[in-house]
Amino acid sequence: MIQQGQSLPSATLSELTAEGMQTHDIPALFANKKVVLFAVPGAFTPTCSESHLPGFVVKADEIKAKGIDMIACVSVNDAFVMQAWGEAQNANQIHMLADGDGSFTQALGLEMDSGKFGGIRSQRYAMVIDNGIVTHLNLEAPKSFEVSSAEAILALL
Repeated sequence: MIQQGQSLPSATLSELTAEGMQTHDIPALFANKKVVLFAVPGAFTPTCSESHLPGFVVKADEIKAKGIDMIACVSVNDAFVMQAWGEAQNANQIHMLADGDGSFTQALGLEMDSGKFGGIRSQRYAMVIDNGIVTHLNLEAPKSFEVSSAEAILALL
């Protein structure tokens, strides 16, 4: 599992934007930026849609005022689902990143097998990244939602 002080792994994530499908190289995407990256087990799921993403939507300006250049949400979903979920949640200040095959999540060592829910998914977490280096990692205990919330990250910053 990735630890504080380590570099993010080399991987790609997809994002469907107004300009079309974008494939982002992780080291390039996070280079020379301070980023809050949070992960959810699945788009359009209860805790993710009722609390996790909405918290970052509401607190985006406050988080960015603390020196954060980018807020990104990642899930083991496809880019079309992530884009639709972002639109449904008014997440226009958040990069909705798709880890379609779960390779980024697995490279981080933060995957879980959700069984019938959808197989390999991401654990719920939030991290602060400075120029590609993880400076904080708040990993949730199973079935919990406390340390990865927008409020918890804002307090950390």
